[in-house]
Amino acid sequence: MKDLRVTHIGGPTTLVEVGGWRILTDPTFDPPGRRYSFGWGTSSRKWTGPALDPDEIGPVDAVLLTHDHHADNLDERGRALLAQAPTVITTRSGARRLGGEARGLRPWMRTELDAPGRRRITVTATPCRHGPPLSRPVAGPVVGFALRWDAQEHGVFWITGDTVLFRGVRQVPLRMTVDTVLLHLGAVRFPLTGPLHYSLTAAEAVELCTLAKPRTIIPVHYEGWSHFSQGREAVERAFAAAPDGLGERLHWLPLRPADHL
Repeated sequence: MKDLRVTHIGGPTTLVEVGGWRILTDPTFDPPGRRYSFGWGTSSRKWTGPALDPDEIGPVDAVLLTHDHHADNLDERGRALLAQAPTVITTRSGARRLGGEARGLRPWMRTELDAPGRRRITVTATPCRHGPPLSRPVAGPVVGFALRWDAQEHGVFWITGDTVLFRGVRQVPLRMTVDTVLLHLGAVRFPLTGPLHYSLTAAEAVELCTLAKPRTIIPVHYEGWSHFSQGREAVERAFAAAPDGLGERLHWLPLRPADHL
C-alpha cells in the first residue's frame, strides 16, 4: 500500500500515518507489571510496556478505538491521551461512556476524517465478536475499521479488532477488497473459561486471510499480556503451512521506535 506508514507500539496499539493523517489505534501506554480485571472473574497481567511513550509519538489527529472496556485495548494512560485527540471513533456504547465528541459506530456504519490539506478518509466499522457464541453480553461490543481514501490502490486498510472467526467477520472480504490487514491475534484465553478463546487463533487467522487475500498482513495483539495463549511462533507455524504463499505476506513490525512498514 503506497504512502502508508505503520509503527507498532505494543499490543494492539499502532500509529498509522497516511495522507497527512496521524491515526492511533487502541492506545495502551501503561507500564508493565499490573494485573487488570476484565470482568466476570477474568483478569490478565501486563508483561511488557510500550515501545514509545505518548510524548514521543507527537500530535495525533484521530484515535480508532475498537472497544473501551478492556485494558489491553485502552488503559489509564491511553485514556488520558484520548482527551488530546480531536477525533475518537469507537463503538456506540463506548462513545456514550467516553462522552465529548466521540463518534460511535455500529458494524457497517461509516464516518469520515476530513480536514484541509489532507486526504479524506472514509472509516467503515466492521463486525467483531469478542468470544464464542452468546458471549457478547459478557465480552461487550467491539468493532473493527476499514479505511478507504482517494487514490488508494488494491483495496482498503482493515483493522480487524478483537474478534474470533464468525459469519460477521467473514462478510468483510465479501463486501470489500482488502489490501493490508492489521490482524488482531493472541487466541485470548482465561483459566476460568478453559478452552474458550476470545480473539483469533492462528488457524482462524489463516482462514480469514485466505478469504480476504490481503497483499500485506501485519500481526498485532499477540504479545505482552498473560491472557494471550498464542504468540509469534504459533502464528508463523500456521501461516508457513498455509496455501498460496500466504506466510510470505506476513510483516512483523519489531517493537522499537524506528520500525515501521
